[in-house]
Amino acid sequence: MISELQMKDIIAMETGERLGQIADLDIDVDNGKVVAIVITLKGKMMGLFGKDEEAVIPWDQIINIGTDVILVKKPFALPPQSTNKIE
Repeated sequence: MISELQMKDIIAMETGERLGQIADLDIDVDNGKVVAIVITLKGKMMGLFGKDEEAVIPWDQIINIGTDVILVKKPFALPPQSTNKIE
């Protein structure tokens, strides 16, 4: 399942910004549910100490998972200047 999700672009529904792609899932092991997705942000080279910039998007902010993209609401915090608009 995660390999299929990792191939999809994460898009902010309100602005059309391409945020990145899924790097990991945050799973509540007690109940087996996904609570958030961790994304590697597009448009960033390597961050501090050569690590990619990441953002955590709570599962309840995901609007739709389509064949090519995942639409999300954007009330979560992103590092400054980390998004790219789709043109």
